[in-house]
Amino acid sequence: MRFLDEDDDDPITSVVNLVDLFVVIIAILLVVLVQNPLNPFNARNVVVIENPGQAHMRITVKDGEQLTRYESQGRIGEGQGEKAGSAYRLPNGNLIYVPE
Repeated sequence: MRFLDEDDDDPITSVVNLVDLFVVIIAILLVVLVQNPLNPFNARNVVVIENPGQAHMRITVKDGEQLTRYESQGRIGEGQGEKAGSAYRLPNGNLIYVPE
């Protein structure tokens, strides 16, 4: 067992260990990129809502290759509309809309 008695002072072994470490880091980053819902290589349509219900809410809509971002201004909506009806939630979770 001659290899157990040798002192390995070769500096290239530490470089090889660094290369292995960077390969693992790159693999982890690729997995994170693939799991991202706004992945540019993903063909499906996605809606991402960040900070829902807060003053700085942001909605990002991915429709094919087009990204549209809507940001909340932090104030209650206003407009020229009128009430169109009421919505009720049943005990089983279904919503029913009743027009006026």
